[in-house]
Amino acid sequence: MNRLLLSAYQRLPYAGRCLAAGVWGRYLRSWRYGEETPSLVETALERESWSPSTWTRWQEERTSRLLHRAVTQVPYYRNLWAKRRQQGDTRSWKVLQHWPILSKETVRRQPEAFLADDRPRSLFRVTTSGSTGTPLALWRSRRTSIAWYALVEARLRRWNGVERRQPWALLGGRLVARGAQRKPPFWVWASSLQQLYLSAFHLAPAHAKAYLNALHHHRVNHLLGYASAMTSLAHILREKGLEAPALTVVISNGEPLFESQRELLLEVFRCPIRDTYGMAEIASAASECSAGRLHLWPDVGFLEVIHNQSGNAAPDGQTGRLVCTGLLNEDMPLIRYETGDLGALESPSAPCPCGRQLPVLARVAGRLEDLIVTPDGRRVSRFDAVFRGNLPIREAQLVQHHQDSVRALLVPADGFGSKSQREVERRLRMRLGPSMGIEVEIVDKLERESSGKLRAVISEVAPP
Repeated sequence: MNRLLLSAYQRLPYAGRCLAAGVWGRYLRSWRYGEETPSLVETALERESWSPSTWTRWQEERTSRLLHRAVTQVPYYRNLWAKRRQQGDTRSWKVLQHWPILSKETVRRQPEAFLADDRPRSLFRVTTSGSTGTPLALWRSRRTSIAWYALVEARLRRWNGVERRQPWALLGGRLVARGAQRKPPFWVWASSLQQLYLSAFHLAPAHAKAYLNALHHHRVNHLLGYASAMTSLAHILREKGLEAPALTVVISNGEPLFESQRELLLEVFRCPIRDTYGMAEIASAASECSAGRLHLWPDVGFLEVIHNQSGNAAPDGQTGRLVCTGLLNEDMPLIRYETGDLGALESPSAPCPCGRQLPVLARVAGRLEDLIVTPDGRRVSRFDAVFRGNLPIREAQLVQHHQDSVRALLVPADGFGSKSQREVERRLRMRLGPSMGIEVEIVDKLERESSGKLRAVISEVAPP
């Protein structure tokens, strides 16, 4: 939605905004779902019983077709391999590992160069939020979009006993209410999608009951959203002594879900809490099963874990950079695309108790930029444990401007005092060492990105 349309939308009364959201929802529905959707969902569920060798053969066939299409039809890759041949590079484009790793910045600078010459005339444009502040433009065909949303329906909803035609809520970063607005409603109802879109920018204790009433009024069955926003809502509901609605499942997407957040969400919403991994580029995806394992979706993309220093494939279980080759979007193929995430694959072992044969993403350890660099050169991540253990903290963020110091910004909950502050300092000191300067600052709220996401770590210090 462009700025003019957004400005016009925000000037509408609430009923008008809901009407506009319904019209927009019908447009999105036409791109996301078709007559083939039910059969695509069933086929996706059937593939989950495939053996690892079957998945390997399937991915190899799709990858081979994708590489040929990229070299012959996509300007960026065609020029890349032409230059390599001119320089005497004899490596074959038919081998995936011969392709260079592709950075986000390269795609961001020239997104149209990644579009295939023989692409369909009608494509849907998607713009990522851009964690660096600069968005990334992407395009996908209706065929790709329908295939993607069939997988979402199968592995986010069907795994958890819900479906898209049931009322659901999304707690996210669209400006469904004006930023300066101080009274509810801070949401919009899109009847065409059966979706209650809740603003992540207006969560405050004074608005807790209004958010809760909206969930009850629309009889919301399941909730999707950013982990930080849903945790903030859960904190407020608990502090106010308000009982959350009876939901079938709460699904976290778009941000890492930390154990402390999961524990709180489970306590407040009293239903299964499921994590996901994915990206607007649809180059890779994963979802959590009932056994608590994060299963990859091999039909979306081929995932490599690259060792940080050597650049070689990291052994199973070892954390490295996640590099993905998307197999779903052949009209804008992203080959060996660096996601910016750190993670590890789980070693193949006994079948998951859930019965699915899909590979497992052992962990997502954060983003490359979500690291604190210590004075002695160590790179430290995963600070969620610092703020666990029933510390009365609603939200926290670490900010590093210099290598020898870090600021911890805390939004306190009821009961926070000097003892809690000293405990935070102690836990940070244990992880960052005695030479790191640590400052704890109490704030009323943390600034979210334009997408509504909350970055747990903001570091301006480049890793060594």
